[in-house]
Amino acid sequence: MSDTQPSPTTVSNPVIPGFHPDPSICRVGEDYYLACSSFEYFPGVPVFHSRDLVHWTQIGNALDRPEQLRLPADSPSSGGIYAPTLRHHDGRFWLIVTNVSADGNLLVTATDPAGPWSDPVLLPGVRGIDPDLAWDADGTCWCTVAGVSQIRLDPRTGETFGQARRLWSGMPGAKAPEAPHLYRIGDWWYLLIAEGGTERCHGVSVARARTPEGPFEPCPANPVLTHRGTDRPVQNTGHADLVQAPDGSWWMVLLGVRPGGGTPGWHVLGRETFLTPVTWVDDWPVVGEVTLDLPAPPWPLVPGPAEPVRDDFDPGGLRPQWISLRDRPAEHCTTAERSGWLTLHARGGSLDEPDVVFVGRRQQHPTCEARTLIDAAQGRGGLAVRLDEEHHYEVEASGTEVRLLSRIGPLRTVVASRAVPAGPVVLGVRVSGTPLRDARTGPDVVTLGFEGPDGTFTGLGTLDGRYLSTEVAGGFTGRVIGMYAATGTVHFDWFDYEPLTP
Repeated sequence: MSDTQPSPTTVSNPVIPGFHPDPSICRVGEDYYLACSSFEYFPGVPVFHSRDLVHWTQIGNALDRPEQLRLPADSPSSGGIYAPTLRHHDGRFWLIVTNVSADGNLLVTATDPAGPWSDPVLLPGVRGIDPDLAWDADGTCWCTVAGVSQIRLDPRTGETFGQARRLWSGMPGAKAPEAPHLYRIGDWWYLLIAEGGTERCHGVSVARARTPEGPFEPCPANPVLTHRGTDRPVQNTGHADLVQAPDGSWWMVLLGVRPGGGTPGWHVLGRETFLTPVTWVDDWPVVGEVTLDLPAPPWPLVPGPAEPVRDDFDPGGLRPQWISLRDRPAEHCTTAERSGWLTLHARGGSLDEPDVVFVGRRQQHPTCEARTLIDAAQGRGGLAVRLDEEHHYEVEASGTEVRLLSRIGPLRTVVASRAVPAGPVVLGVRVSGTPLRDARTGPDVVTLGFEGPDGTFTGLGTLDGRYLSTEVAGGFTGRVIGMYAATGTVHFDWFDYEPLTP
């Protein structure tokens, strides 16, 4: 009797769940690498590795030093870092990206995508978001930006040559032509763009030319991908990038959302990274269906290491999944002060403040639980579910009191409070689904509370999840769950995160 397990016929989509938008991908040999937008969070631009296009492991962040990533304290949420392009050329990895809150377009390089990445080369001659890099056969580098326009660039120095030229801006009258990617495939140069805006009308269109400078002819089947006007579970599909597998097949990574609840449908995890196959007909790409259950690719799957439920904050720094708001000075965030604990020294007075000391991770599952053991004897802090400064829920400990706080738009409320014994206390957040009652039903509910000495969870309140959604708050990000300090010094012994069965 064989112990060999049959290969799965489907795999789960999204392949990188949670707030991981604007994916850009490249392949080196049998390895794939992918980068995403990070907006107001530090470190910036998460970088992932895969051997099968399905299982992805975060290996670092491209912008993980203050000299690489300047996010001033007054940078708005959903500002910061927009839409990287990741490419491999001439033995190096090249990543070009826009910092809309400070330095404009910049470029960093690395020989190892896990880092370290170089100090940035600033690109004052490149104007426009969503920059792309492509090299011609003679080594000429072309930079294409949203709009859509193109300029010749020396990526090593940042020097540009000539004036930017308009190329092709998608379907006549279409909103927001952006996310351009230029490729040489066979005898053609293809220009892939997003259009329609990153909301429900998002889509992908393509044009081709014999040279990278055009003129470009549009695909007669444009948009080659959109879910606008459908009831499919994945919406807002767009901002795509192409990659070829070693077997010659082609694949597309793209962003999409999973709205829930009634009308208009609320997505809370942000824009996520999906995968779909691509075939070619008459030298045009034909995009496969974007589904939650994707037909497995025709090669062995190579799962990466399982992410542990618990982080014990061992000395030596934080894992790359941990993100903070705008910066992370060592004097405010360290694992070295108390061995085996994360220590946060407060700066901003609450999550309403843009400079609050916060360390979180993206919510990646529609139903999940997060827990942490906090020692707030010398301060005040807690466990929060955050979308931005005006939309967050938190359970906060201070001395012998635990309280539940809610910020929705201009309203900040102490929902409930409870006395607890002095000493460290376990705080918890549970996100769960809710039955669809009518068109107004929200996508989920968030229960926040604490655990007693016997491990019994006491919920201080259950709050409607719609208020921590993009459809309510606006912007480009998704939920982040994490720890914060509001006053004094707060220590965290461990942090657990795990999905729950719906």
